[in-house]
Amino acid sequence: MGTILNFKSLYLAAFDDCKPRFLVMVLKIYSVFSAIMILMAVYAFFYRAFTGFEF
Repeated sequence: MGTILNFKSLYLAAFDDCKPRFLVMVLKIYSVFSAIMILMAVYAFFYRAFTGFEF
């Protein structure tokens, strides 16, 4: 649990005192989108690995 809180504090600190606010919002949305895409790729890999890599 401490690792997740550490990542949260790093994420929030990365956007402190950034201007313009619109760009900060876009970067936050992009970082969440990127995390979701990485998690989907990891899920797809493990799904294919456990089901035998049959095409």
